Amino acid sequence: MEKAGADFIVMPCNSLHVFMKEIRIAVSIPVLSIVEETIKFLKRENMSRVGIVSTSATIKNKLYENAFAENSIKYITPNALQQAKMGKFILNLVTGQQKNKDREELITIINSFEGKGLDCVILACTDLQLLIPQHPRLKIFDTMKIFADATVENILQ
Repeated sequence: MEKAGADFIVMPCNSLHVFMKEIRIAVSIPVLSIVEETIKFLKRENMSRVGIVSTSATIKNKLYENAFAENSIKYITPNALQQAKMGKFILNLVTGQQKNKDREELITIINSFEGKGLDCVILACTDLQLLIPQHPRLKIFDTMKIFADATVENILQ
C-alpha cells in the first residue's frame, strides 16, 4: 500500500491490531489505530468506565485493556463463559450464519454490565454492530464507526 502511494493505512479489524507495532515499524507512512481512535473518542465524550465486548483474541491480547489502563479508563469484560459464547456468535456472524439467538445472547451479556456504573459499552469487534447497534439503557459505541469517522477526518486533512 505504501509503495502504491497510500497516504496512510487503516486496518478495520480490532484483532489485527495485535500486530500494530510491527506494521508501524515496517512502513514509513502513518498507520491509524482503531484502539487509539477509540480512546480519543471516549476521552472527548468523557467516558471513564467502559464495558468491552469483543473477540477472544482482542481480550486475550488486552488491546483495549492496556490502552484503557494507560488512559485511566476503567473497564469490565465478559466472564469466561460469556466470552466463549461471544466467540461462537462472532464466528456465526463472520460465516453468515447468525441467528436471532446470537443477538439475544449478546443483549444478555451487555445486560449483565448494567448496575456496574458504566458510562458505555464498546463493540470492539467490527462485526458486532450487525447484532446490536444500540441498547435501550446503555450507550453503545461501535469501534468500527469511530474508526471510520477518524479515517474520514484524516482524509480531509
